[in-house]
Amino acid sequence: MADQERESMEYDVVIVGAGPAGLSAAIRCKQIDPDLSVVVLEKGSEVGAHILSGAVIDPVGLNRLIPDWRDKGAPVDVAVSDDRFYFLGEGGGTRIPNWVMPRLMSNHGNYIVSMGRVCAWMAEQAEALGVEVFPGMSCSEIVWDGDRVAGVVAGEFGRQADGTPGPNYEPGMELRGKYVMLAEGVRGSLSKQVIARFGLDRDSDVQKYGLGMKEIWEIAPEKHHEGRVVHTMGWPLGKNAGGGSFIYHAADNKVLIGFVVHLNYANPHLYPYIEFQRFKHHPMVRDLLEGGKRIAYGARAISEGGFQSMPKAAFPGGVLLGCSVGLVNLPRIKGNSNAMLSGIAAAEAACAALTAGRSGDVLEEYDEELRTGPVGKDLKRVRNVKPLWSRYGLAGSLALGGFDMWTQSLFRASLFGTLRHGKSDAEATGEAKDHRPIDYPKPDGKISFDRLTNVSFSMTNHEESQPCHLRLKDADVPVRVNLPKYGGPSERYCPAGVYEFVGEGAEKRFQINFQNCVHCKTCDIKDPSQNIVWTVPQGGDGPNYPGM
Repeated sequence: MADQERESMEYDVVIVGAGPAGLSAAIRCKQIDPDLSVVVLEKGSEVGAHILSGAVIDPVGLNRLIPDWRDKGAPVDVAVSDDRFYFLGEGGGTRIPNWVMPRLMSNHGNYIVSMGRVCAWMAEQAEALGVEVFPGMSCSEIVWDGDRVAGVVAGEFGRQADGTPGPNYEPGMELRGKYVMLAEGVRGSLSKQVIARFGLDRDSDVQKYGLGMKEIWEIAPEKHHEGRVVHTMGWPLGKNAGGGSFIYHAADNKVLIGFVVHLNYANPHLYPYIEFQRFKHHPMVRDLLEGGKRIAYGARAISEGGFQSMPKAAFPGGVLLGCSVGLVNLPRIKGNSNAMLSGIAAAEAACAALTAGRSGDVLEEYDEELRTGPVGKDLKRVRNVKPLWSRYGLAGSLALGGFDMWTQSLFRASLFGTLRHGKSDAEATGEAKDHRPIDYPKPDGKISFDRLTNVSFSMTNHEESQPCHLRLKDADVPVRVNLPKYGGPSERYCPAGVYEFVGEGAEKRFQINFQNCVHCKTCDIKDPSQNIVWTVPQGGDGPNYPGM
């Protein structure tokens, strides 16, 4: 409840999140009906500040939304020129011939981009059409009208660390819409509430996730090959976890290097961040980076469940967009194009409903289009890759998953049907006593870096006087359960060093350094007791990624 009365503003469409999905929805709404009132609310200090993606983008969504994007100066200009796949061992690697890979894996016609810059440009296009875009506006609550989502509360500032209003408290504003679109990205706090309230995941499989970590490097010009795309599998993860890497040669001698760890790993001693740092010491990668400098770091969770894990995307009063539904094509490591297509489809459904005099109902036509249209078709053909990887490991998934993708490319059918994922990533975590600790090398400060030093390159900042946005359902669980049973995995699975156990013996306590949080949501996903709840901090706080 607000401590003082909130003002209210009415819109036709309220959109939470200025990522590719939310901005596509806003632009398409105004393209269809310029008289619609549309607002986009973004928790980052500016549009793009919280955007982190690889990214190699398939322009299919952009072509559909803004066909003349080249003429309008979109920052999409590094075409993929060289596409490589490697299976790594500790000392070397084997290149997988491109002809072996299913056709859908080809990056021909795609572009290496900074999605932060693409989203900033999309926001400019939206504003030119009359969309109101408000950065620095965290959306902390749903506004309900009976059993219908009627809007959101945005812009609450000034609570003190204990949660009480401070001297400069502002209660925020209710932004009400005939339709509300949630485009918060992976594991959004409002999306979680709506999914639970309406049971939107009742008929879907459990969602699966990965942790993606990324650095931007400036390397020696003679080592740079603009347009080259490299993906690797294998070392250093081995049998400990699924995952892989990407290395994208962008413009201006920049290399985008990232590492993904699937969060269904069992060994609670696994340290995903150090696995990433260790990967950079592989001879192939080390030789590329030596003499260069790291200029940015960040991390975020990635939805990996695919087609069978999609919750129902429409609910009374609104819809889920993009990664709030989980639209990443895992083997292609692509979700931006599907996010854009989801925003376009949602806008078209909402505009048709408003033209027909409807508002606040369930846009069933949007959910149907998402599942049977281009997004659903893209995800359906790769739906078994993740469960096959989880069951049979990397070698099995390469053989069986590759066979399944080839079969579906050629015959539009799968011999496996639709496989299920099984346990959630939290439930997949094993007990410490059943797994060996892993001896990790220390970062050298040249190629690999300690976690807190790297976090400083994410430009993360949180006002320390505000309430901690990482909330515990039970404050005793970390020390009483997670430390003795699971070895305190939060100290390792967090890529920003937010969690630590301090003190000795009976004085041991759990400390949350929320100022370090890069908003990846891994804790909300992987905590084995599901005791950590990620919520939004006050608006604008968090990372300020420079062109991620």
